[in-house]
Amino acid sequence: MRRAPTILHLDMDAFYASVEQASKPSLRGKPVVVGGLGPRGVVATASYEARRFGVHSAMPMAQARRLAPHAAYLVPRFQFYRAISGQVMELLGRLSPLVEPLSLDEAFVDLEAGGTAFDAAAARTTGERLRADIRAVTGLSGSVGLAGSKMLAKIGSEGAKPDGLLLIEPGTERDLLGPMPVRTLPGVGPATGDHLRRAGMTTVAHLAQAGEDELVRLVGRAHGLSLYRMALGLDDRPVVSDRDAKSVSVEDTFDVDLHDRVRVRAEVDRLADRCVQRLREAGRSGRTVVLKVRRYDFSTLTRSETLRGPTDDGAVVREAAGRLLDAVDTTGGVRLLGVGVTGLADYTQEDLFAQSGTGAVTEAVVQDEPSAAPEPPPDAPPPDTPPPDTAGAAPRRYPAGHDVRHASFGAGWVQGSGARRVTVRFEQPGSAVGRVRTFWLDDPDLESSDPLPLIPGD
Repeated sequence: MRRAPTILHLDMDAFYASVEQASKPSLRGKPVVVGGLGPRGVVATASYEARRFGVHSAMPMAQARRLAPHAAYLVPRFQFYRAISGQVMELLGRLSPLVEPLSLDEAFVDLEAGGTAFDAAAARTTGERLRADIRAVTGLSGSVGLAGSKMLAKIGSEGAKPDGLLLIEPGTERDLLGPMPVRTLPGVGPATGDHLRRAGMTTVAHLAQAGEDELVRLVGRAHGLSLYRMALGLDDRPVVSDRDAKSVSVEDTFDVDLHDRVRVRAEVDRLADRCVQRLREAGRSGRTVVLKVRRYDFSTLTRSETLRGPTDDGAVVREAAGRLLDAVDTTGGVRLLGVGVTGLADYTQEDLFAQSGTGAVTEAVVQDEPSAAPEPPPDAPPPDTPPPDTAGAAPRRYPAGHDVRHASFGAGWVQGSGARRVTVRFEQPGSAVGRVRTFWLDDPDLESSDPLPLIPGD
């Protein structure tokens, strides 16, 4: 533990949704939800305006639509997010050689190793300057936590949200942590939290009071020792710049054993989507899909399938996990399911023949209905007039939120698509709110385009 708060944790505020709001003037201050728009889609990020309706990440998209029916629902633009993340990480690299990225929008920085700060006053000045630099370069906001350990710095950035800075002075950790819920601590998920609650422990202070032996008895030696140290505010993990992750995985333990095979498959699909979301956030791809099944008798089975090339395609991972599930007997009931990807790489195999399954792209799912009433362009055919015959041509797909360009109207973004039409709002970063027009999907003057850069400091 350090005697000065020289470990910084940066967490960009609602990163994906904030990028979309900065890119699209009509969405400023409006609820925005980014994620998969298909029937099994999940929320990747929700803007703070959408969170007021109860929408949060990892929520099924269908539930989000019920809670916030008037929000804008957009398909992620991961390549664009990676580019902006690169700008942020470059700013962090100027502070220290020890930068530990956790995802596209989150990282630890060792300020002491960079000679940037050795005491609280310098750390605060550095943190505020970083936030200002991020806004000047990207137009986005980030929250900063400063503390003498990684755990406390991360807790600090969470407490600073949105768009703030929280410095935790070394020596005040126990007083700060004491009243916080046990779920505040890293590694305490829903299952462990419930187990501790049943034992009468709901706050971090309760864990510290319970003592090491009691926590070991409740949750096992390794987890119990770790919990007790964290409850005391102890964390001596260093900031590591080379985080060569070997795998990405997610898993869920169910309160009641699952017996319905259809439900089990749906849960596997959901976990696969979450796994791919984490994979993409890390800017990685992988070639081996792993399925973990813990059955009613606590026996745990692990099955894996290696693809012929790395992928970050949700459909490919879902199909591979589904094939692995087909080989597992779940008739007695399932307590836990997990999906992971190993054999990570920094690129994605673009050749779909190198992958198992169909290689369908989940990001290409479009809305069945426009998110706003379409306004026909002056030269569009009447709504009851069918588009020109395009028999044999592959249908175009315009994911909601992605960028397009029209020969006459310029740059815009897809507001919705359905019934062989696409609705586009013509605006760009820094412009006034744009006008909405509707075109046939095969309009020769309309095409997909690359995103336009954000306006710095906007």
